[in-house]
Amino acid sequence: MSEQGGRLPRQIAYIIGSEGCERFSFYGMRNILTVFLASYLLVDMPEGVRESAAKDVFHTFVIGVYFFPLLGGWLADRLVGKYNTIFWLSLVYVAGHGCLAAFESSKAGFYLGLALIAIGSGGIKPCVSAFVGDQFDQTNKHLARVVFDAFYWIINFGSFFASLLMPVALRSYGPSVAFGIPGLLMLIALVVFWMGRRAYVRTPPSPRDPHAFSAVAWTALRSGAAGRVLFGVGVVGALGALLLVPSLGFVVAVCLALVVLMGFGGVGTWLHLDRARGAHPDEAVDGARSVLRLLVIFALVTPFWSLFDQKASTWVLQAADMAKPEWFAASQMQALNPLLVMLLIPFNNAVLYPTIRRLGVEPTALRRMGAGILFASFSWIVVGGFQLAIDGGQTLSITWQILPYALLTFGEVLVSATGLEFAYSQAPARMKGTLMSFWSLSVTVGNLWVLLVNGVVKGPAAEAWVAGLGVGVTAFQMFFFAGFAAVAALAFAAYAAPYPMVDNYRKA
Repeated sequence: MSEQGGRLPRQIAYIIGSEGCERFSFYGMRNILTVFLASYLLVDMPEGVRESAAKDVFHTFVIGVYFFPLLGGWLADRLVGKYNTIFWLSLVYVAGHGCLAAFESSKAGFYLGLALIAIGSGGIKPCVSAFVGDQFDQTNKHLARVVFDAFYWIINFGSFFASLLMPVALRSYGPSVAFGIPGLLMLIALVVFWMGRRAYVRTPPSPRDPHAFSAVAWTALRSGAAGRVLFGVGVVGALGALLLVPSLGFVVAVCLALVVLMGFGGVGTWLHLDRARGAHPDEAVDGARSVLRLLVIFALVTPFWSLFDQKASTWVLQAADMAKPEWFAASQMQALNPLLVMLLIPFNNAVLYPTIRRLGVEPTALRRMGAGILFASFSWIVVGGFQLAIDGGQTLSITWQILPYALLTFGEVLVSATGLEFAYSQAPARMKGTLMSFWSLSVTVGNLWVLLVNGVVKGPAAEAWVAGLGVGVTAFQMFFFAGFAAVAALAFAAYAAPYPMVDNYRKA
């Protein structure tokens, strides 16, 4: 029992336990994916091209993982509810792991497995975090932040052991075993989640609402010339992006089209939102404005994800060029990230945040997130310096990567763990699953920026221009992304300062 009243829901244990197993399964396969692609599946390619292709496949997969939350959020909010969405898509998830283990030598079979995992993992992603929030009400909502931190802690507990053990399994027992173990853990996760089925609070899917966000946005767009023009520009831009499928690939082109359409449509909606009053109640219009504000926050976080997810691709490839013991695999360095998360979350809550409060500054969610983006920028300045040294022929120990991992992980705790609870608390009741999927979509967009930048610098003209700067392409990209995140952090701070916070936890 908390001093503020309310009890911690007992069913949380099932969700947390299931999430720990599921995260082991996901990070177990994800953290060996780049190495597997470069060393096994894509060996028919020339070595230099192979590494670039491995990075492209990895980030395309991540884009898919964080794109399909849109599907999961819609299914949960509108059709079958969060519990059923999590359960049935978890079965798809298990099937995907089975394909990875069975088709280690078949590109078609292996990519099918990646697609099924993207659908399953991505589809349940917004539902699980929103499902955690649904177990709380006004009597115990103060415990939700602690549970979201615990939720994030168990994610990293699973990730830590997966990052340590799966590279060893890949090297010692081969791909079938290395991908089969995560599949078994995902099956266990599904069983644990099912065991708590009678204890969960299940909020039913919402019926079709004539005053939903999409309906209000459509009314606003149609009510003014500027809105109609901006939406039309968005449609043309999206169609143009789809025409790039042959050069960008289907997943990247579709995601780019969605970003363009949402961007122009969102601006058009914002300009004429007040004109929707009368056709829709004030509560619906105000809720739509709250959603649009959240989407701007999510958009400003996308550069952080551009940096964060490259630790499993760009940083692993850099680690392969650094001095290390023979028994240590470059991909095992990623275990440092979840280990630091497990240390930093309790340190921040018990020491750092109370100290900052004693200094007269409240570490609000938005302040923490803005600072986190900036720390990610610092980490990439450091790895860029390392890359300059490596390109110059200097031998660096892999232990030097501890510093950028520490900076990036501190940024992650400030952004990601905070963002989960922030997104849930600010989302209108009927839009929680969908809004959590938009939070996941920010990761998709972050990886989209990575693929677009990688594609641009592959051209001969771009390579010649970068060479004229006196740096290698990889080092240039590292400093580019550091600057990208620094600019985003400044924009985030400016936008967040006047942000109006709301309380959208369900009533007791």
